[in-house]
Formats: sequence, structure tokens, C-alpha cells
Amino acid sequence: MTTIKHFFDDSIIRSYDIRGIFNKTLFEKDAKVIGQLFGLEVGKNKKINVGYDGRKSSEPLKDSLIEGILESGADVCEIGLVPTPLLYFSSISNNSRGGIMVTGSHNPKNYNGFKFILDGLPFYGEDLINFKKRAQNFLLEKNTGKKEKVNFESEYLKNIFNNFSQGRKLNIVWDSGNGSAGKVMEEISGKIKGQQKLLFKEIDGNFPNHHPDPSDPENLVQCIAEIKKNNFDLGIAFDGDGDRIGVIDDKGRIIAGDILLLILSKSLVKKNSTIIGDVKCSQVLFDEIENLGGKPIISQTGHSHVKINMKKYDADLAGEMSGHIFFKSNYGFDDALYAAVQLIKILSNSDKKLSEHIDKIPKVFNTPEIRIDCEDDKKFMLINNISKSQKKLNKKIVDIDGLRVQSEDGWWLLRASNTQPCIVLRCESISKVGLKNQLLKVKEAVKEFDTKISQKIVVEN
Repeated sequence: MTTIKHFFDDSIIRSYDIRGIFNKTLFEKDAKVIGQLFGLEVGKNKKINVGYDGRKSSEPLKDSLIEGILESGADVCEIGLVPTPLLYFSSISNNSRGGIMVTGSHNPKNYNGFKFILDGLPFYGEDLINFKKRAQNFLLEKNTGKKEKVNFESEYLKNIFNNFSQGRKLNIVWDSGNGSAGKVMEEISGKIKGQQKLLFKEIDGNFPNHHPDPSDPENLVQCIAEIKKNNFDLGIAFDGDGDRIGVIDDKGRIIAGDILLLILSKSLVKKNSTIIGDVKCSQVLFDEIENLGGKPIISQTGHSHVKINMKKYDADLAGEMSGHIFFKSNYGFDDALYAAVQLIKILSNSDKKLSEHIDKIPKVFNTPEIRIDCEDDKKFMLINNISKSQKKLNKKIVDIDGLRVQSEDGWWLLRASNTQPCIVLRCESISKVGLKNQLLKVKEAVKEFDTKISQKIVVEN
């Protein structure tokens, strides 16, 4: 029996995952201890699937992680360099108790981290945060677990195309941004009828062409240019590990995550079927689902929360503004590649272009996410105080994640960021004047408790 004492950098263990800067805040020795701790959590002779993305630091971190897992007595099934959804799928497929993906997701190339599942559900929140305390003093009876290597790619692709039928041909621009989805993206596109243009399919952890984050319009410039130049039907982009999707229509317009979710919902909604959107999603999404006979649910932001709510409400579909899309038919995990194929199925069996689907959706006016600097020790208290004050005014409030205050002509949202020292603001209204009024309302609400932060909320004339 060996006593292990290890100290993680304060910044790397977060609510949803572990993430830091390689060889600055996150080290190979951290990966080994993470493997030991998670292995003890999973149990001796129980299986943990391990995958990794294409970053330069991912392979050494993966090797150290596996070393730690094996020392704990747990077994390892190494599935290789894959997108994160393939790791999720593999863990369901071979009934492993746990799964760890080594990935920096959409963060810059010098970052890396770990995503976890346990018993088919996210391992996150307090369980993950407890790693920090446990690492400082724990006992390890060094064992030697068993290791195997298994390729799940063909099985994963078979699942993606289950019940798929393509109608008309579609000309598509695909962009994996040199992320770990590149190889699978190429396989998928090869099965689609029509002209397929692949951008930056080579997996390269230096991301030489653009940063792999489809939520940033700057990263979609090449894809948009290709659509406009050659009259493609749509563009599909992925983040660095393939769990978030970005979509561009035939006019070169970027489709917001909630609008994409609505288009996908329309093919699935039946009477009383449940569809989940995160708290940042447009009211249009929830109203339209209700009009279709479905049951809309507002969830906290964060892929782990949404996955838990998928199970809780037995939802058919869920999504976030960030581009995480979750299908019940795909085990409830966020999978951008699966979402892409489902979108292709819908569009190819419709006589309408993607832009025509978009143009039929009621138009509203909204702000982007506005981030305002606020110290970590202040941000949650500020949101809590504003929430108490607004409730006294008998406002229509959703407070599952920050504060969403609704009125007849729109809503405003204020929440504390889980990852940065800031508060996040978003507003929506049915008119431009209404949008300005929503901004004025939230500015006034903040001013009651913090004049300086209130002044940072800019309301243009």
C-alpha cells in the first residue's frame, strides 16, 4: 500500500471537466494521478475506455493516464485518436464502467484536458472537484490492470447511418478545422450523395488553418466563402473534438444553435415529446415546440447538465446555443457528427433549401453573449442579489442557471460564468426597440447592486 500526495493547480479542475495549459498548469504527472483516482472510483478489474484528440500533448497525457489507471487495478480499453462522441459511443458499446477522453476541446492548441463518463452518465460537479482534495492524501495498492486496444470506428459509423435515407443530392462543404473529427468526417461525407468539399480534414494539433471553434464566426470564413463561390447547399463545421457543430445555410448565413435545434426538432416532435434547450436559447424555440405539440424544457447550460436532464425527462432531443446536440436515438450524448447526418436526412427529404427552413421561423432580435468582467468571489453573490430583488417585483423568472427574466416582448438573461471571472448577459425581443428596452432593464437591475458593472453594459441609441 502506497500513500500518494499530489497537488493539482487550482485552475484546472472545473465543474464539467479538467482543463489547463500543458506543462504550465497541467502536467503528465497530473494525468497519472487522475488515472489512479478515477480507476479507484471505477473499481478493480472494471473497464475504462480511453480516447484522445490530435493535440501534440494528448498522446503523452494519454500514456500517463493509462499508467495511472492500470496501477489502480482497473482495466483499460484504448480506442485511439478519435472524436469525443466516439469515446462516448464505445463506452456504451462495450459496456465499460468508465470513459475518459483526453481533449482540449475548442480551447487553444496549448490547452488540454479530460472529459469523463461513469456508468453511462457524466462524471462531473462535486465528484470531479473532490479529485483535488482526494489527491492530497490517498492510499494506492499498486496493481496491474489489463490493457487492450480496440477500434470502434466502423461500429460507430454503422450507428450514425442507422435508419438513414437520403432523398435528393446535397452539395456540402465540410470543415473539421484539423480537429480529431477529420477522419470520421471524411468517412461520413463519402457516403453522402452530391458534391462534397472537405476543408482541413487532416488531423493536426497545431490547427494551422483556423482555430477549431465553430461558435466563432471568424473560424467559418473559409467555409462561407466556399459556399458562396460554388453555390453549395450548406456548410458543416466541427470543433476540435467533434462534439459541437456549426452550420451555415446556402446563403452563407451562420445558423445559431437554438435555430438548428428547432429545425431538427420539427422532424421529431410528436404529441407530448420532450425537447430540451439550454437557458440561453431563444423563446422562439420553446414556443414553436409547444405549437407543434411537444413539451419544451429549459435546462442549465453545460453539456453535463443537459445529459443528466435527457435521462431525467426521457427527452427525444436536446441542444445548447454552443452547438452541442443530443439525441435519444444516439444514447443521449452530444455528437456533432450524428447531428450532421440527421440534418442531411431532413434536408435531402425536403424540397426546401436550408435558407427556406430558416426564413419560415419567426424573426426576433437578440444580442450575442456579452461577457462582463466580474471577480469570481463576487459574481455569484451579485446574481443571487439581483434574483432576490427581481422576484420581489413578481417578475416571470427562470432561475435554474442564473436569472432569466421574461416579459411580453422578450427576455434578459444574467448568469455567472462557470469558467471565467465574469458575468454573462443575453437579451432578446420581438423588436429592435424592445431589445433596447431589455438591455435597459438588465442595466437597471445590475445598477441596484453594482454601479461599476452596470456602467459596462452599453445600450446604444
